[in-house]
Amino acid sequence: MRGVFVQIESPVDIDIEPAKKSRWRTYDMIRVDLRSDTVTHPSPEMRRAMYEAELGDDVYGDDPTVNELQDKAAERLGKEAGLFVSSGTQGNLVSVLAQAQRGDEVLVGDQCHIMNAEAGGTMVLGSVVLYPIKTDDFGFLEPELIQAAVKPRDYHKPPTRLLTIENTHNGSSGRALTPDQMKLMADAGHEKGLNVHLDGARIFNAAVALGVEASALTEHVDTATFCLSKGLSCPIGSVVVGSKDFIEEADRWRKMLGSGMRQVGIVAAAGLVALDSMVDRMQEDHDHARHIASRMAEMKGISVDPEHIQTNIIRFGVPENTGNEIAARLFEEGVYINGGDSDLRIVTHYGVSAADYEFTISALDKVMKEIA
Repeated sequence: MRGVFVQIESPVDIDIEPAKKSRWRTYDMIRVDLRSDTVTHPSPEMRRAMYEAELGDDVYGDDPTVNELQDKAAERLGKEAGLFVSSGTQGNLVSVLAQAQRGDEVLVGDQCHIMNAEAGGTMVLGSVVLYPIKTDDFGFLEPELIQAAVKPRDYHKPPTRLLTIENTHNGSSGRALTPDQMKLMADAGHEKGLNVHLDGARIFNAAVALGVEASALTEHVDTATFCLSKGLSCPIGSVVVGSKDFIEEADRWRKMLGSGMRQVGIVAAAGLVALDSMVDRMQEDHDHARHIASRMAEMKGISVDPEHIQTNIIRFGVPENTGNEIAARLFEEGVYINGGDSDLRIVTHYGVSAADYEFTISALDKVMKEIA
């Protein structure tokens, strides 16, 4: 750790109360918000840790709370070093920019978050070429397809530098890829001379679902990122892990992107609490998701296989052109989900009670009987 830190005592003595039941600010009619696990609020323990956090200046490398979080994250995922970043999107972005130069090619799954839900940042800001590979129904990339996608040395083609993997796989209803599957994909990339990056936004969900340590899922990749602000329930942030040399280069890109943060230990403190206390409780989210999916499978007009629900994401099909109407009607009933054409999603998370989930099931059943 570089430098020094100063802890400033607050002149105000405050009591931190448990968080009130959250409602979306503008819509008091909403009882249950299941759009994403990003809508979670920090736990009372997180709020206290944030208030009491020891602070420094992270750009100088002397915020002790950030340093502790980065070290703990790297240790949990079996890597040399870590870097606190503002979001999962930024974590993937600095990871790609640190490993692929302008004009290089990056192999991605055709249903992956990096290509489909991160505003094209890697292409716009990194000038890299994303080459999509067919993803199977469970988020797996066949090793043969990975190796076939690597370009030969030819000045007509961009040089292939990096392979990215996603686990859990958002587009595949949160399926968790096993350690053996991770090794197969990573080995396919490494055999062709590629670095391998894991978009592990929900890697701890995968670890809990599979009953393994998270490091078993990152062992064979070179770099990885995971989100603190999803199932781990922190208000802000993600962590990137990898070798010390990689983290140094990723840190340079983070600064270039305007995310050199100062006394950011005030939010990193929540991440330390999360890694200590919020991982095992994810099983509750998974159990609730499986229960909801089993009830949904009995409803008219809904297509879902409860056996495919491993973690906290339920993707389900509805009749064509009805998705937005269903979401709007659920909103009127007090349940908030994102709209769509015929593919919808429910995400279970911290802060929602069993009674809230039963309310959701009843509301959805009512809406589907009216619409389907």
